[in-house]
Amino acid sequence: MPKTFVFGPYRLDAAAGILFHGAEPVALGQRAVALLALLVEREGKPVAKEALFETAWPAQAIEDSNLTVQIAAIRRILGEHHGGACWIETLPRRGYRYIGPAVAVDDPDAAVTAALTQLALPDRPSIAVLPFSNLSGDLEQDHVADGMVDDIVTGLARIKGLFVIARHSTATYKGRTLDVKQVGSELGVRYVLEGSIRKSGSNVRVSVQMVDASTGAHVWAERYDRSASDIFALQDEIALSAVGAIAPSIRRAEIDRVKRKRPDSLDAYDLVLRAQFDVDSGMPERVIRALVLLERAIQLDPDYALAHGNAAMCHHCLFLRAGWQEANRAASIRHARLALLHGQDDATALTLAGFSLGMDGHDRGAAFTAFEAALAISPSSALTYILGSVLLGWGGEAERAIAWSERGMRLSPFDPWAFAAFDAQAMSHLLRGRYDEACNAAYKSVHANPAHSITYVQLAAALAKSGRLEDARYAAARVLELHPTFRFNRQFAGVNCAPALAEALGDALRLAGLPG
Repeated sequence: MPKTFVFGPYRLDAAAGILFHGAEPVALGQRAVALLALLVEREGKPVAKEALFETAWPAQAIEDSNLTVQIAAIRRILGEHHGGACWIETLPRRGYRYIGPAVAVDDPDAAVTAALTQLALPDRPSIAVLPFSNLSGDLEQDHVADGMVDDIVTGLARIKGLFVIARHSTATYKGRTLDVKQVGSELGVRYVLEGSIRKSGSNVRVSVQMVDASTGAHVWAERYDRSASDIFALQDEIALSAVGAIAPSIRRAEIDRVKRKRPDSLDAYDLVLRAQFDVDSGMPERVIRALVLLERAIQLDPDYALAHGNAAMCHHCLFLRAGWQEANRAASIRHARLALLHGQDDATALTLAGFSLGMDGHDRGAAFTAFEAALAISPSSALTYILGSVLLGWGGEAERAIAWSERGMRLSPFDPWAFAAFDAQAMSHLLRGRYDEACNAAYKSVHANPAHSITYVQLAAALAKSGRLEDARYAAARVLELHPTFRFNRQFAGVNCAPALAEALGDALRLAGLPG
């Protein structure tokens, strides 16, 4: 039985070749109707030019301009009602795609058809941000909620390798009661972000949650309570914070997912994901394991910037924590330069490269050029602020280091690199003579990563400066348990420590009993 497609205010009778707006037929030619029918039938999927030509001009040799004219006619008609001109998306050099309101099929076999045409998930993490619900009863908040969603979509779209559904595709779900699994299936995405906004008096509460649409499991949730005094600044702040938190949450979820795959089925992307947890640990024996996977990824894709960036971090760890071997330092710098070369559109790769160039290459100018490029691509990159704070800390720029570390932690409170942000705070407070604050930050660092020797280095120094020598000596003993060859002067030389900080830390670590 021929199909009838219903979308927005339109009904397209494919058998009759007529497009209706409500009950009224629309003046659209037969070829344009046939093209529109194919596009809406394959809702959300790219339709190649060849398929469109075969539909409207079967077995004919036709110039591209003829197709362009027909698509323009469709857009003009749809644009006359409800701004539908944007429902047909151009895919340069490929074809077109329908991304308008959800399409219903008036067809006795519709359920079977829907199952057969279900969108396949992309081979990269994918997310749709649904319209936020306005729970306040104040229609003005609709604009705020919509603006927040726009900002979040824009921020997520800057994350390299993340497939983000366009805002006008998800707008069709506004005001509807939703099944997240169904949304994920309809849009072809693994993750769905949903939220609500409620204004009460002079305060605004925004709640956001991310769900794995394939399982219905919650991946991340947060609530923001703010004053509504400057609603647009609030909108920007929450969007930036949400994007900063979403990025590492997706990364953790993707790492968990790829761990369930067979090792012999992994491509370069999967190999980097599987290595990531060990890279982030900062533990020599674990980064050696990560390097095996990263080297496989680079063999598969020699231009993979993120693989090079992570390899640089592994060699950085081995240089500082496994014997100060020049080969590791050189490898760190080499991979960092390759990450810069191939990763101009990847904020994470630029960040990792910048860190290695600053720490191991002692080129802080190059490092912050890379960090600035990363933040231009992704202003919500928490990792950039965190690793930047470490360089600033060792460089003796105490107040700026603290500011960067706090910014990074606001964006990603549970980041796997949180210990590094607290380290930056600890050494910076110590340099400024704020020993209680230094102790507090160092304790947080130990709690965030108790297996990393540098956290105990900062704790030993802060405790010694506070006059708590017994506790400082215990922390120093933990340093040598975790890093038996530790010598603080070699550490300072390795990271190009600022002279004033080296003097302050050296005096404290000597009191704690660590060898110079």
